[in-house]
Amino acid sequence: MPERSVVWFRRDLRVGDQPTFLAAADSSDEALALFVLDPALIRPSGGARLTFLYGCLRRLDAALGGRLLVVTGDPADVVPRIAEAVEARTVHVAADFGPYGHRRDEVVEKALADAGRELVRTGSPYAVAPGRVRKADGDPFRVFTPFRRAWRDHGWRGPADTSASTVSWMDPAGTRAGPRAATIPDDVAVDATLPEPGEEAALRTWTDFLDDAVDHYGDDRNRPDKPATSRMSVYLKYGCVHPRTLLADLARKRSASADTYRTEIAWREFYADILFQRPDSARRNHDRAFDALPLASGRTADEHFEAWKQGRTGFPIVDAGMRQLRAEAWMHNRLRMVVASFLVKDLHLPWWWGARHFMQLLVDGDLASNQHGWQWTAGSGTDASPYFRVFNPITQGERFDPNGDYVRTYVPELRGVAGKAVHQPWTLPDGVPEGYPDPIVDHKAERQEALARYEKVKQARS
Repeated sequence: MPERSVVWFRRDLRVGDQPTFLAAADSSDEALALFVLDPALIRPSGGARLTFLYGCLRRLDAALGGRLLVVTGDPADVVPRIAEAVEARTVHVAADFGPYGHRRDEVVEKALADAGRELVRTGSPYAVAPGRVRKADGDPFRVFTPFRRAWRDHGWRGPADTSASTVSWMDPAGTRAGPRAATIPDDVAVDATLPEPGEEAALRTWTDFLDDAVDHYGDDRNRPDKPATSRMSVYLKYGCVHPRTLLADLARKRSASADTYRTEIAWREFYADILFQRPDSARRNHDRAFDALPLASGRTADEHFEAWKQGRTGFPIVDAGMRQLRAEAWMHNRLRMVVASFLVKDLHLPWWWGARHFMQLLVDGDLASNQHGWQWTAGSGTDASPYFRVFNPITQGERFDPNGDYVRTYVPELRGVAGKAVHQPWTLPDGVPEGYPDPIVDHKAERQEALARYEKVKQARS
């Protein structure tokens, strides 16, 4: 009887650059391709992420010749049962370092071991797996810049040479694993325009960025009015492409802009490392002194939060960002910082309210990057922006959307306002255009209030 294995896909929905394929081919004659729709992950996912995920699964299934088995259930039960059904000795995965995924894999590993089977981890969703890069004394890094240097010095493997034919795939319909018909759910109805899912779309998007925009990335990446970013975050989230592939291509560019982009990949890996060190920081302040920060509450706080979510704060650059989020399930990174600063420092609301809203709507919502990006802005995270740095939504708009084109794209009430005047519509001779709200707060006053509240944090540290 042939030696069999299972390749359990998670955040690696591709056939190229797949170390798990090499491990499976080395240990078995044929393998079953498996994806588990885990209710613990599906339930909190917004419609945009689910729709994109299902699209990626359909394209992966097609690349595997229709041999992807998709099932629903708790992996601790499903994976061992399927391994037993196909008489697989090994189950191959890319290691998961997220709080839930790490715990889940330990439970699955024990269940498999109890049945005489093995969970084999090969690679991860990162160029350098969390926990690998350490200081000279063995402690983990807590500050980005020295982490980035050590990360680059550590280096990473080149892309693995794999394709769908690297492994001889079993047909699930011909096994006791059960029938395979209609197992990938239908798309969820969402109002947002989503990117094309799958590996081919990821590689095409990346090639377009390398050909057209990467050389200007360092100068233009903070301009939401320009198509200057790579849009690769969603493909990295689901592993339609591995960061090794991006890093290998960037190494051939040898430009300052390419190095700036490489630094952005390092930030992604740094935040994954921090979350691995401190799983509690997904929900709580990394700097516990911020537990003493007074937060707004009550009816006005709830009304302000709703205005922020709907893009009705009266500050055009903030509102444009929040409306882009609804329209595209994505937001430019500069705007993510601007709208986050407004929520926590102008409205004095908890960063985790905003982080949760982002995770509900973002198609590229990644727990480590999202939560620690929010904490960076709030001042409560590792390597954080100082709390006294309060983004001015007017000057941010004038600096990074100097002609007002980004605001006019997403705020139709202001499309008749020319130039940078769009960032201060309350100064127009005829006042704020009909249908657009007046500012819900006075930024100058709220900045002073934020600094006054920060005194409680300083006292908690003393």
